[in-house]
Amino acid sequence: MNTTASDCTVFEMTTAHWQSLGKSGAAHKHRYGHAAIVSGPTGQGGAARLAARGALRIGAGVVSVLCQADALQEHAAQLNAIMVKPFAKPSKFAEHLAAVSPQAVCIGPNLGLGHASQNLLSDVVSRGLPACFDADAITLMADSSVSLPTLSNPQSVLTPHEGELRRLIPDVFATTSCRRTLAQAAADKMGCVVLFKGPETIVAAPNTASRIVSAQPFKSTSWLATAGSGDVLAGFVTGLLARGFDALDAACIAAYLHFSCAEAIGAGLIAEDIPEALPKILRLSEINPVSAKSATQG
Repeated sequence: MNTTASDCTVFEMTTAHWQSLGKSGAAHKHRYGHAAIVSGPTGQGGAARLAARGALRIGAGVVSVLCQADALQEHAAQLNAIMVKPFAKPSKFAEHLAAVSPQAVCIGPNLGLGHASQNLLSDVVSRGLPACFDADAITLMADSSVSLPTLSNPQSVLTPHEGELRRLIPDVFATTSCRRTLAQAAADKMGCVVLFKGPETIVAAPNTASRIVSAQPFKSTSWLATAGSGDVLAGFVTGLLARGFDALDAACIAAYLHFSCAEAIGAGLIAEDIPEALPKILRLSEINPVSAKSATQG
């Protein structure tokens, strides 16, 4: 990481980062963690499947989609290596999550904003696991009428775009447009890592210098402005959390690899392409981290 200011650094993938993404032939799948993705209601599970695919591709040993029972067939028809674990009704979700016993959870992609979704989010927060909170989960957290437990695990990551972050900290938006200040304010308020999405992605954590993950070295990141792209990013983050990565590193590495996948795919990218681009990037890193960097940056 190269220091650009006393309170901010530019994130760069090092040889150690690339090596940390590898796997050992002496280890089994459970060594690399279980990532659980909480699905929205029936007919709205595509976002969860995209996140699950991202978590699997980035190396989580086991990935499950947790869904209500009436969404089982929808998910089972489209998933193979990813397990589907249905629960009978939202009131049974807490005990279901405890039984699944994942190392990290992703909740928010197309979760919905209704009472049932609020209950699911409350149960995830109460469980205190490392978690990635995205999309609807952030909107629910920003709603003062929704009663949620306080986040208790600093090894969690929020992944807002500007609209979601504005809902979370409207008072700070009223005083500044500095993206770094906004991300830091949200991290301090929530007590965890905040990945503020954008061409200059800001990753902030309480009492820590923020990081910039820049799209400038890449040429095709504008194609990430497509439905489902952020769901895959949330899956990348969750997979790394499940593997035991520190939340700040998980957020930075996930954002960097998200940009790298866009560069590898190029024009015409859709969200389903992103996880499938990752193996090539990781293969290059195993051969030569310098080659991986140059290949993903044109």
